[in-house]
Amino acid sequence: MITSKNNTLNSFADLKKLQKTLRLRILDMYFTANAGHIGCSLSCVDLMIGSLLSHKQENEVFLLSKGHAAAALYACLNESGEISDEALKTFYKNGTVLPAHPAPNKIAGIPFATGSLGHGLPIATGIAQANKILENGEYTYVLMSDGETNEGTTWEAAHYAVAKGLDSLIVMIDKNGLQGFGNTDEILGVSADKNKWEAIGFDVVECDGHNIEEIYNQIDLFKAKKNGIPKLLLANTIKGKGVSYMENRMEWHYLPMKPEQFEIAINDVNNNYV
Repeated sequence: MITSKNNTLNSFADLKKLQKTLRLRILDMYFTANAGHIGCSLSCVDLMIGSLLSHKQENEVFLLSKGHAAAALYACLNESGEISDEALKTFYKNGTVLPAHPAPNKIAGIPFATGSLGHGLPIATGIAQANKILENGEYTYVLMSDGETNEGTTWEAAHYAVAKGLDSLIVMIDKNGLQGFGNTDEILGVSADKNKWEAIGFDVVECDGHNIEEIYNQIDLFKAKKNGIPKLLLANTIKGKGVSYMENRMEWHYLPMKPEQFEIAINDVNNNYV
């Protein structure tokens, strides 16, 4: 596992403590910045704990394709010591290296700009193909949104990954059932679907996207499979997870918190997590 700025994470208990720590950090970042995209950060932060902060090795690449959840990524990279406390305080402010969507060439753990949806998987496939050619044994991790599976580039990249046998590619989909303008099943139907991804040749496993142990163990199993098949962790999540009035509410894709809402959110997380 990793050595964070605070301690060495050696157990699932250590990882589970981050569910609270990072949520509180994310809420503080968004409240201080008076910014939105809170719900989508809370839905995917547990996936980052179970992959970026516990599986990713130093030379490997993790891509947050759903770049609107940048605060969750910044909070995790702050935990690993890659982003300083001082830099984190500049989130969303003029002159920051931590804008609303991840920007490249400033932080080593953010190699590409993301947030224009549908780009993360194509980039990750290219990296995985390069790793295969180099035979370096490195894995590539990419975290996508379920709404992002509406994008044609996503499916083109997925077919490429299958055709090239990229078994070191580990894709995670944050399946919270909501996207920018409504429920995913009402927009273009459910494209983050196990049967559809299996039909084109992916090794697909569904999981509870808020269960750290389940996420970690499944990625471990994926890494043990050198079978020429790319992997997909289809993670069932809740938008706004941990904050009562945000859970499963589309408006918290956009809204900033008022002071009284921030106080409730902090209390909810403190009560819901150890």
